[in-house]
Amino acid sequence: MLFASRLAQDFELLHFQVGSEGRKTKESCFRTVARLVSSPFVLALLLFRYRPSIVHLNTSLDQKAYWRDLTYLVVARLAGCRVINQIHGGALPQTLFPRSRFLTWILRKALMASQVVVVLSKAEAEAYRLFDNRINVQLVPNAIEDSGITSAARLSNREAPLRLVYVGRLIVSKGLLDAVEALHLLKDRGHAFTFRIAGSGPDEQSLRAAVAKAGLEQEITLLGPVFGEAKNRLWLESDIFIFPTYHLEGLPYALLESMAAGCVPVTCAVAAIPDVMQDRIHGLFVAAKDIAALADALSELDGERETISRMSAAGRARIREYYTTERLAEDFRRLYKDVQR
Repeated sequence: MLFASRLAQDFELLHFQVGSEGRKTKESCFRTVARLVSSPFVLALLLFRYRPSIVHLNTSLDQKAYWRDLTYLVVARLAGCRVINQIHGGALPQTLFPRSRFLTWILRKALMASQVVVVLSKAEAEAYRLFDNRINVQLVPNAIEDSGITSAARLSNREAPLRLVYVGRLIVSKGLLDAVEALHLLKDRGHAFTFRIAGSGPDEQSLRAAVAKAGLEQEITLLGPVFGEAKNRLWLESDIFIFPTYHLEGLPYALLESMAAGCVPVTCAVAAIPDVMQDRIHGLFVAAKDIAALADALSELDGERETISRMSAAGRARIREYYTTERLAEDFRRLYKDVQR
């Protein structure tokens, strides 16, 4: 998004690929290890060749990403570059190394070695400042490319069965098993619905087993991963995004995508989600792991289709107002210029 934005008109942007995503061929274990071992040296050569003033590092505070990206931070600082350290979720700094003062000290020094630490939510920004008020923490929420989805026509649904959807990783902490139990209650109450699940993940078999146990094979369909225009159509053809997550995951792109398409979220007030949506304005909040509350929320919306339409319009307006590529580019333009001073 940044490369395609107006930010690229003011700054020369170079991409150094760290992970395996987007590579044309699948890597063997040997090639993965070789890439990880050699990549700090390759980065050093790139910095020596192009002499950039800023290294914009994307990472998260989990064990794998932290230790890997710490080497890139050290290389960048040794090369005389200023570092913007953008952290996409993971643990809070107070909890990454709960049993080690020494490793926590290293983390503190690494965060202070960055000219700016960028986080996704107000809660995260406050946590980093409490961890050490010498860290320069800045809030820059995620954004999505519009591609016309905020103004695309939606299929109206005033009387047909409620159209429910989930898009994302299939992991228990996203609340998917709770969603299946809530839908079992909803069916027992006489509500008709369909629930399409798009994605893959380690808990797919557990999810399939839960669907079979609840007797919801006719109502629930697992689509596998869905991308591009097919994903946009899925959002536009759905009424409600079921997302009872208790995973502290920063700012989920799926939430922004659903609201942009006018698909109303029913979710939990965790991580950056309360920064984006207001309860009963853009969607409904339910308590995490409260199956009955989730069933009640869905039952309420099924009986109030006009409320769904109102929340749908409000959600689309909220994304157009603030969660755009233009806003993201402007935030980083400001940070880049500040860091260069």
